[in-house]
Amino acid sequence: MAAETKSSKPAPNEPIGCLYLVATPIGNLEDITVRALRVLGEADLIACEDTRRTAKLLHHYSIKKETLSYHEHNEMTRAAELVIRMEQGARVALVSDAGTPVISDPGHHLVGLCLRHRIPVVPIPGPSAVIAALAVSGLPTEEFVFVGFLPSRAGDRRKALDRLASETRTLVFYESPHRLGEMLAAALDRFGRRPTVIARELTKLHEEFLRGDLAELLVIARRTPLRGELTVLIGGADPDAVPAELPTAPLKERVEQIMREQNLPRNSALKQAAHERGLTRREAYGQLLTSR
Repeated sequence: MAAETKSSKPAPNEPIGCLYLVATPIGNLEDITVRALRVLGEADLIACEDTRRTAKLLHHYSIKKETLSYHEHNEMTRAAELVIRMEQGARVALVSDAGTPVISDPGHHLVGLCLRHRIPVVPIPGPSAVIAALAVSGLPTEEFVFVGFLPSRAGDRRKALDRLASETRTLVFYESPHRLGEMLAAALDRFGRRPTVIARELTKLHEEFLRGDLAELLVIARRTPLRGELTVLIGGADPDAVPAELPTAPLKERVEQIMREQNLPRNSALKQAAHERGLTRREAYGQLLTSR
């Protein structure tokens, strides 16, 4: 009797009745792992962010499975349905449109619900835009901060960037093409001319890497709108320029120092100095007026 080359059963260390978080290609379909293909083929159900996108991947690898939509608009109700099926022994594979599910994609609620119901959650690692972009960026990789998408509202975006202004580790963001210019302008206003990389359409036909500083890439983004999936990496703050404690120098001197060292306009330097001292911009401006 010939030995079977493929088993319909999961590996011994992978339990039945569980949730698999399956990473899928971020562009090139060849980047999927052998293990991911096996898990998708053996799952009882595949929960997809977009069933149409996932159907293309499954068709490419001749995988025929039941699929179910699972996205931000139905996550709360659909998660409960999936947990019931897993409690009954179903093996559910969760995939996003690209990359690793849950990371800047739906799935966090489902994972939490599974853990509360003692349903095993198994990671099936694979492609990641964050790691791919970071590896080729040329920026420091020993430590980094993944921010994901910044808030869409300008005020909230500025506050988020304010909190990151003194971060010395490499910053990694996701951004949409129509908001890229606003995001780069806000970062330039808050950070100054830091080294920056824009990774566009990673692993796809039109993959591109743009390198420069924030000001240079802002000019490019405004001149030629960039399309596709974008990952933006920004160098961290200079550790020597980040105050170790509350500054004691007069506010006017600190503002002039920031303008000189970081090549920032006065308004941006005032905003940074105010942030360092726990002041509002209005309070800092008042101090400047009384010190003249």
